[in-house]
Amino acid sequence: MALSLHAAFTVLLDALLTVVWAATGGGSFWPIWVWFGTAIPVAVHALVFDAVRRPRERHKALIVHAQATGLLVGIYIVIWALAGFGYFWPAWPTFALVAALGAHWIVAHRERLPQARERELVERVDELTRTRRGALDVQAAELRRIERDLHDGAQARLVSLTMLMGRAEERLDDRPEVAELVRRAREEASAAIGELRDLARGIAPPVLADRGLQAAVEALARRSLTPVTVEARIERRPPPVVETAAYFVAAESLTNVAKHGGGAAAHVTIEGDAERVVVEVTDDGPGGADPGGSGLTGLRHRVEALDGTLTVTSAPGATRVRAELPCGS
Repeated sequence: MALSLHAAFTVLLDALLTVVWAATGGGSFWPIWVWFGTAIPVAVHALVFDAVRRPRERHKALIVHAQATGLLVGIYIVIWALAGFGYFWPAWPTFALVAALGAHWIVAHRERLPQARERELVERVDELTRTRRGALDVQAAELRRIERDLHDGAQARLVSLTMLMGRAEERLDDRPEVAELVRRAREEASAAIGELRDLARGIAPPVLADRGLQAAVEALARRSLTPVTVEARIERRPPPVVETAAYFVAAESLTNVAKHGGGAAAHVTIEGDAERVVVEVTDDGPGGADPGGSGLTGLRHRVEALDGTLTVTSAPGATRVRAELPCGS
């Protein structure tokens, strides 16, 4: 409303002065300077009105700055034209105003600059690395808890149930049909215990949590169907998630040697310090290990999830699986 009244009053004043100019005999058309002078306050009024009414948006100040710059440049050009053209002096203030607007744009869009964008990406990668490592630590702790629950809970109850069924079977000598049913149930329970042990071993063995990586790998070597030697040099115990990954590298590699090595001997080397853990499994079997196989692919995914590397080289008489796992957080 105020802007409309201001514009209407300005038009009325300009028209009145034009009439005065005509009534005084014409001559040089001086009212154009009055029009110009009265138009500037109206333009400024309109600019302020738009800035006040404009909703809060991300680059509102930059938009208002651009509008003010355009208004000032327009004023300079009109003055140059009304003064009879000549040397185009408005170029210099226009250059200064545009430079100031450009600096404002750079500040407002600094996140788009290459350095800022690169810094933002680095910070994002660091954040994702921290959150991923935290998630992996939680997952490893949860898997160990499940393994202990299976070992100390369900497995212990099944063992107790098997023993009770064995005692019941001994007391049913005079009822062979019932004794046979109890015997079959005991055998099924024993099979369930074996499957449960395999499942728990596939998660993580208790010895890994209790005594560490070296003891767990040595236990693997003792259970192996082929000759296995273990050499370990571990300065400090690695984080649980790294320890679990290193264990499964050794376990999967020894399983492959037992399956495909034709009785070949294997050697496991473990080196660990505050920065990394390196697990290397070598054997003198026939070779031919497929790095793209499901077992080795699963190992590679497990290792790479910790920013580690897994390399597999296989030739007749020399197969090597090497995993390098960082220990830093």
